Amino acid sequence: MKRFFSSALSLGLLWQFLGTLLGAGLVTGIRALMGLSITDTFFFTEPAWVMGGFTGAIAFLFGSGAVSDWMKWARGIDTPDHHEDHHTGWEKYVNVSLDHKVIGIQYTIVALLLISIGGLFALIFRTELAWSELQFLTVDIKLFGQNGPQLYNTLMSLHGMIMIVSILLGIAGIINYAVPLLLGAMDMAFPRLNAFSFWVSVPAAVLLLMSLFLGGFDTGWTGYPPLSVRAPVGMQMFFLGVFVAGWSSILGALNVIATVLRMRAKGMNAMRMPIFVWAAIATSLIALTATQLIGLSFQLVMFQRLFGMGFFDAAKGGNPVLFQHLFWFYSHPAVYVFILPGLGVISELLPVFARKPLFGYRWIAMSSLGIALVGFVVWAHHMFTSGMNEYLRVPFMYSTLLVAIPTGVKFFSWVATLWKGKITTPTPMLFVLGGIIVFLLGGLSGPPNATVSTDLHLHDTYFIVGHFHDTIFGGFVFPFFAAIYYWFPKATGRRMSETLGKWHFWLMTPSFFVLTFGMMYIGLIGMRRRIVDFDPALGIDTAHMILTIAGYLIGVSVLVFFYNFFNSIKNGEKAEGNVWNSRSPEWQVPSPMPAHNYEQPFEVVGEPYDYGLEGSQYVKFISPAKSGHK
Repeated sequence: MKRFFSSALSLGLLWQFLGTLLGAGLVTGIRALMGLSITDTFFFTEPAWVMGGFTGAIAFLFGSGAVSDWMKWARGIDTPDHHEDHHTGWEKYVNVSLDHKVIGIQYTIVALLLISIGGLFALIFRTELAWSELQFLTVDIKLFGQNGPQLYNTLMSLHGMIMIVSILLGIAGIINYAVPLLLGAMDMAFPRLNAFSFWVSVPAAVLLLMSLFLGGFDTGWTGYPPLSVRAPVGMQMFFLGVFVAGWSSILGALNVIATVLRMRAKGMNAMRMPIFVWAAIATSLIALTATQLIGLSFQLVMFQRLFGMGFFDAAKGGNPVLFQHLFWFYSHPAVYVFILPGLGVISELLPVFARKPLFGYRWIAMSSLGIALVGFVVWAHHMFTSGMNEYLRVPFMYSTLLVAIPTGVKFFSWVATLWKGKITTPTPMLFVLGGIIVFLLGGLSGPPNATVSTDLHLHDTYFIVGHFHDTIFGGFVFPFFAAIYYWFPKATGRRMSETLGKWHFWLMTPSFFVLTFGMMYIGLIGMRRRIVDFDPALGIDTAHMILTIAGYLIGVSVLVFFYNFFNSIKNGEKAEGNVWNSRSPEWQVPSPMPAHNYEQPFEVVGEPYDYGLEGSQYVKFISPAKSGHK
């Protein structure tokens, strides 16, 4: 325990606590000198909490050591390359490391932790919805300064944003771990920036969770004004947490683009890159160019609350619909940030287990860029019912439907890859196939939301909730689990249990179908989303009970995964050699990967997915004498 409490994580959290008190105390002292109130809720005023939250996040970065090298450089002190970690075992993952593999695992662990928290919140409010009328979140209870319905609103809202942040971190985990290995690079282009990008996400997650204890908020994950202007101080922590998390997304995207452009192995031209790298590039382009918009929209509401500015106040000449344009200009492309890496995982793993070349490699690569491009011109389909100008509806309807073309390219290529393949179904392949089917359901339920005439009836019903969960689970969650099962032997040198992996899949998949089909069903009947209770006259009490049971079964399946994951780290079967018989370069060297990835550099001499073609070769390792390495 002593080593844990002296780790970067523990010191960072301590510094964040002290930094929060310092920032809040500074504002409180200034207000006292000015004769203003020094408290209005939860010990401090709202401006004090906002300043404290910001200074706490900065203090975390200094306390954890994430900026230590830069501070030394600024003072003229040389800093060595830190590819060789001073820590071993579990200590590597609670301290600052510049090794992309360690950072990728750190991202993944935090993502899994946040998924657990967000899932727990969902089970709490899902239990409340199991039957009509209030069950346990009643107006009589008081928790964290909130009664039952207010707590429901907070848990529901936090569930959405915590899950979104966990997805962003999960994506960063896969990309950080896999992309340099697939490219033949020793590390990311900017290792220190890579470490900073991870560590800044930790105080961001803390800020998000702080909102629960500071009065919560009732806006849903979108934070629309005027509700967000009137919400308790927890709303500000929510805004600040997302704002800080945006730094991680932007800087990480910059690093990925630089790595792909500058650090590919010899002979790896654009059309010989692994297909997952194309997905990572498309994702990073969106994150780099669009994340600022959600940060800006939330920052403007923060300033409106703090300084009385009228950006979204119609009485002061502002426009609340402007917030929705700013918010959705990022938040719909963000859906493709969530799903493009997942679709890349599907395309990467499918030929491995179908033992056939990936059909239409170039079309799949270009479709990722096509989805990223079209994703920037579809945002206003979220606003068909918002009161925006009617003449904008039809162009956005057509642009939204246009996304189906590059997405359809992927589906047809996947089906053609599977056709007459020698298919095997270990756990990673099961989750790949599950992801394809679930994402297809999300795609098929999308056009009714994209067309104006049907969206006017479906918007803000549980049909939208079901569609969104299909899209995100199929586009990210299933591929995320597939990626973990697939690269776990490479990261740890051990395999996860196939038996437990199949239990995980077969518990989660049917339960998820029941959950999302049930959501769409009750939405068509008239169930509104984001409400704590519903009218018994709708006759959907039984449906809600079934949905709740399905939700708990999904939770049980994730518990099976966690047991499998952590037990296999020490007790899993040793991974000998190329466990998946893959052509990918990382599987041509022993597991786990050495600190510098490839002791011998390699040259790309063939196509990446020529499975089943006799004599074909993708990479050829260069002998030390020829490469000049000793």
